[in-house]
Amino acid sequence: MALDLDLVMLRHGQSAWNADNLFTGWVDVDLTAVGEAEATKAGQLLAAEDGLDLRSVHTSVLTRAIRTANLALDAAGRPWLPVHRSWRLNERHYGALQGKNKQETAERFGLDRVKVWRRSYDVPPPKIGPDDPGQATGDPRYLDVPADALPASECLADVVVRALPYWQDVLVPDLYAAAARGGAVLVVAHGNSIRALRKHVEGIADDQIVGVEIPTGIPYRLRLGEDLSIREAGYLGDADAARAAAEAVARQAG
Repeated sequence: MALDLDLVMLRHGQSAWNADNLFTGWVDVDLTAVGEAEATKAGQLLAAEDGLDLRSVHTSVLTRAIRTANLALDAAGRPWLPVHRSWRLNERHYGALQGKNKQETAERFGLDRVKVWRRSYDVPPPKIGPDDPGQATGDPRYLDVPADALPASECLADVVVRALPYWQDVLVPDLYAAAARGGAVLVVAHGNSIRALRKHVEGIADDQIVGVEIPTGIPYRLRLGEDLSIREAGYLGDADAARAAAEAVARQAG
């Protein structure tokens, strides 16, 4: 009997820097009260979804994703799920843009240039310097990561490269294991790490992924065949609300 693989991806709830319209990247900021409510609502959607039996969860090593996962699992009645964490699911590293206001950056450098930095597939923002406090070296969560693997800036293509080993070596085996028991896998990550995974899994072209926006706090469910082909995909809950939230993300740089 063929297996049906069930994967849910959830972008963390609104963070403090989302609220301030700042480029966040690898900077470790917490959720706002709005973000906490979004995470709880996401958990309620997960609990209400027909036929969804979560068996494990994967997150980045950044606080906003970890807390979103915890709040969502509490609300879904699954706080006991086994959890796996990896830096490979981190947000894209925004280099020298981290901490800068998106609107002000667009006004300074031009909307077209910022759009390229934010949403092009293969053009990274300017790098941070070796002595920049935003460097990940020295952060205890990355002590086991080779120093030459830690980015100073990334484009989406770079995120795909770092996320794919986790997809192939960890997520896919976990999906098969969960499917064998009739269960699903939850990934709680970030806008760009989710875009990277969706690009690969859904076969989205380089020029089309530019227009894919990921709203905060709304679970996206993918039902896959045993050969990893897409059988069904879409946001849980109100589709119009998900569309409006994605459009709001697109407007952040003006």
